[in-house]
Amino acid sequence: MNVKIKRAYEEPAPGDGFRVLVDRLWPRGLKKTAAAIDVWLKEVAPSTALRQWFNHDPERWQAFKEKYRSELEGSEALQSLKALIKEHKTVTLLFSAKDEEHNQAVALNTFLGRQRKAT
Repeated sequence: MNVKIKRAYEEPAPGDGFRVLVDRLWPRGLKKTAAAIDVWLKEVAPSTALRQWFNHDPERWQAFKEKYRSELEGSEALQSLKALIKEHKTVTLLFSAKDEEHNQAVALNTFLGRQRKAT
């Protein structure tokens, strides 16, 4: 299983595999037909309150990751994502944030990596 991360605004590519949008809000200005998104798992995205608190502030990155991990642990949405990852050879987590280093897809992928190593 291979998990990739990509901005939703980037051109879809054959190597993306199964494309999963992990944002709570649909990316502004992105047409659904052009997005080539296989599934939108908005429930796996950070809560609105956490997203607004974080506001992509790099100084809050560590705290955001911890709070987001707490929201995810044991969630049904996380179990759904894990099932998709097991089902597909390649899964690409799509996000819309401009900051490619500090966003929920990066945090989610890190968390998933730890989860896979633990099992």
